[in-house]
Amino acid sequence: MATILNPDGQHVLMTCSCHALSPLTRLYFCRHCIKLRCQLCVSHELKEKEQIEILFMKEIVCSSALYCLSLYYAGKLIRVLSLFLQVDSYYCPNCLENMPSAEAKLKRNRCANCFDCPSCGNTLSTRATAVAVQSDDAKTTQAKKVYYLACAFCRWSSRDVGIPDRSVASGGWQEQDNPVTKRIGTLVDYYRQLAHNEKIEQERKKLSKRRSYMHFAVSTLIPHIISSHLSQGYANIFAFLWLLLVFSAYSQEMTEEEAELKEPSVATEDVDTLPEEYYTKPLVLERVPRISQRLANPEFQPGDISSLYPRHKHLLAKRSQRCRECEHNLSKPEFNPSSIKFKIQLGALHYVPRLRIAGVGSLECDKEGQVTLTLTNPVENIVKVSLLPYIENTAEKQSKDSSEEDSAKDKNDSVVLPTFPLALAARDEAAEYDEADVNAEMFSDDPRVVADRQSNKLWFYVKVTPKQPTGDVKVCTEVSSGQ
Repeated sequence: MATILNPDGQHVLMTCSCHALSPLTRLYFCRHCIKLRCQLCVSHELKEKEQIEILFMKEIVCSSALYCLSLYYAGKLIRVLSLFLQVDSYYCPNCLENMPSAEAKLKRNRCANCFDCPSCGNTLSTRATAVAVQSDDAKTTQAKKVYYLACAFCRWSSRDVGIPDRSVASGGWQEQDNPVTKRIGTLVDYYRQLAHNEKIEQERKKLSKRRSYMHFAVSTLIPHIISSHLSQGYANIFAFLWLLLVFSAYSQEMTEEEAELKEPSVATEDVDTLPEEYYTKPLVLERVPRISQRLANPEFQPGDISSLYPRHKHLLAKRSQRCRECEHNLSKPEFNPSSIKFKIQLGALHYVPRLRIAGVGSLECDKEGQVTLTLTNPVENIVKVSLLPYIENTAEKQSKDSSEEDSAKDKNDSVVLPTFPLALAARDEAAEYDEADVNAEMFSDDPRVVADRQSNKLWFYVKVTPKQPTGDVKVCTEVSSGQ
């Protein structure tokens, strides 16, 4: 269990089709390709990209996201991956409100009703309290129920920054006004117009490369059409006008509007001096926000804790994963945000026998030691597993991205594996509650190799000889299974 929960305790790693090392719990199994898929090779690859200089780029396309990931090693670009992540739905992790992609884009991928604490980052809760207000006759007071935001972890509340209480529990909370919103909108409109003009220019260059004979058609066909329609009378006058409009539309050139920036920025050398209070006023570190608190609101970056306003909670997305070769779904979640089930979930943990380290004896350099391993059968059929010495092929040597020191494929220790296939009993959920184990009688196990057998689990021995006096003992083996 520690190998699942502890990321540093990943003692057994497996290679997928792209030769990347990953634990079995993070791999997928494609039933159509009969191959293992990791996080990098499960997403659908659109096409090969040219070499790019940026490390990570994201472009939103409708309800999907196109990711271009460049991998560098020693300052050299070694691989470019194009991943297509299919987003099924957006939802708020707090209120579980589901919204379409267009609405999520309009709200900038944030929930309108839920807030995060600007001090500690936890979810804010709505608290109710009663305040005394004067009645209409101004002689008596009556209690009125109001609501405010509070954090149950750091005791921060919306009253600390002067946000007035609300008479309703949800919505309508006061937000900060960004003074540069109008300027940003002007710049966005300007660059959108520039992009439109560049697109028109590219289309014009494409049309100029093709030799067009439209001007010959306009000069020769139109008089012929006019004479033929006039000879037939005015019955086809509407068809004649329609053809005339079509030819005139092709003969017109695309026009582009001139992009002009209103109130452009002007560079100046005059810089306002800092107020004297920056030099004379003593600094109180308790009122200075942390860097993480300031960067959580990049549009404001408050310099005092009294200016920390609550921020809207980020939305989460449910995504589907596809095989890059056959494009079949490997993982598809339910559309309902409150459901944790999957429509399709082809995890390798449910199809591939799991190999784990059960016990390690005393290991010394250049001396043979004994290690106990365990195999677990996840399917409901008898499976035979063979452990073979690992032989690295030429393709894996060329595609190896990690260094020799960190790669588990660079064997520095020797291992003696079982020479015969190990038979695993079928998985039976009811066998966990049965004290009498009948599977041990079905198989004739060698006690020198097999330590124990229980239900669909098997414990066996391997001999390991470390070649280095210090460091981790790394061995490689090729596991093949079949019925």
